Amino acid sequence: MEKLFKLKFYGTNVRTEILAGITTFFTMAYIIFVNPNILTLAGTADNPFSPQGIFVATVLASFVGTMVMALFANVPFALAPGMGMNAFFTFTICQIMGFRWQEALAMVLICGVINIIITTTGLRKAIIRALPKVLQAAIGAGIGLFIAYIGVKDCGLLKFTSDPGTYLFLGKTPADATVIANASAIPSLVNFSNPAVLLGLIGIIIIIVLMVKKVKGAILYGIISVTAITMIEIQCGVNPHVFFPSLPADIQTAAAFFGTISISPGAIGASISAIKDTAFKMDFVGLFSDPGRLILAFTAIIAFVLTDIFDALGCFVGIGRRTGIFDEKDEQLLRESTGVKSRMDRALFADLSATIIGSFLGTSNTTAYAESAVGIAAGGRTGLTSVTTAVLFLLSLIFAPVIGLVPACATAPALVVVGILMMASVMDIDWHNFEDAAVAFITVAMMPFTYSITTGIAFGFFFFVLIKLIKKQFKEVHPIMYGATALFVVNFVLMAVNNI
Repeated sequence: MEKLFKLKFYGTNVRTEILAGITTFFTMAYIIFVNPNILTLAGTADNPFSPQGIFVATVLASFVGTMVMALFANVPFALAPGMGMNAFFTFTICQIMGFRWQEALAMVLICGVINIIITTTGLRKAIIRALPKVLQAAIGAGIGLFIAYIGVKDCGLLKFTSDPGTYLFLGKTPADATVIANASAIPSLVNFSNPAVLLGLIGIIIIIVLMVKKVKGAILYGIISVTAITMIEIQCGVNPHVFFPSLPADIQTAAAFFGTISISPGAIGASISAIKDTAFKMDFVGLFSDPGRLILAFTAIIAFVLTDIFDALGCFVGIGRRTGIFDEKDEQLLRESTGVKSRMDRALFADLSATIIGSFLGTSNTTAYAESAVGIAAGGRTGLTSVTTAVLFLLSLIFAPVIGLVPACATAPALVVVGILMMASVMDIDWHNFEDAAVAFITVAMMPFTYSITTGIAFGFFFFVLIKLIKKQFKEVHPIMYGATALFVVNFVLMAVNNI
């Protein structure tokens, strides 16, 4: 174990790494339930996208990608199909552009191949080298605020009100539709009559108190505590739908809820059968058979590539540097070496391999998760953390009902607390220099406002380049910054032209 992961060198131990891996898993385990719900909507009545197959594809892509990250890069980052990219896959590519889900999977594979070329040619590494310090600090702080926002939202603390006629439904009926509202949607604080919201607040308090007391495993203990209270409340008669809104309508009592928890080794056999519905279903012929759709496909692929690249870079630069996962020696090796010799080099390679694996299995882009910061905050420093998370993903093929017992109000507080830790990056920004402040603020703010790490980075790039051009400081901008900014602008223009 020591030889494989160098635990002593990185100042950690087996117990800490395993607890960190468990914490990471339960913080991001929602994806194995949410991803099938979203991607299923990419199918149609005559061309269904199997939810069971997507579930297995999600689990296997997360397991394989995270294991590659653990064993090849030896870093505590977990991978899974990315939120946001699965929504883009479903609602934009399939529902708005009109591509079949098999064609969308082909786009995901093309994205993975392009990323291999970008990474093996050293372009990804060059992008990291080209990042100015203000953007490096802003990305870390932005991810912190983004993670905290996810936590606040998942705690149920927010409600949104939209004006009549300013939204539309994407779905078969309003009951199961996704609602898209315009800027009239206004967030506000919910009342505290909902037990799940109260438990979310209690969870934040528990974790903060334990963190202040410097209790090891504070975040995991907080998740366990709120989960236990949730189970007690359901047993005492609280409707399970309060904590698990996606439950079937006929599950309204404690007996019915706990009766759904059945664990069977036969689930593995069923999983093997289900994956046949989604694996190796990419359709390249249909994707390129109609010349009129090529521009649309090109637009989607550009969006996929940019999101895949910069979501991962954002996680590694923002989280890895802030927490010391990538230290000064690794940074120097990244800058001066060729090939994949540094930890970040290997992490970038592991990330791109996950997207290709996911496309073959039948899911949207698989990428490094910002929720990995929760396990890192719990003490994770090596690939053993990721191995633990990966094994738990694999076990979820059998134990999914048990894993589903952990409600969002139990894991969301962990995200809020990690957001607090990540915000330390703002101290590295010179707020008295308006130019730096403008670039940093826009980068930080746009991540939670647009619910996208990549969009925040895109706006940061644009305004950094714009300010330098206005000041005629052309040589202070690395050529790669010009190129990346141009690609972001092209992507936004194409999406506007195609009205997506």
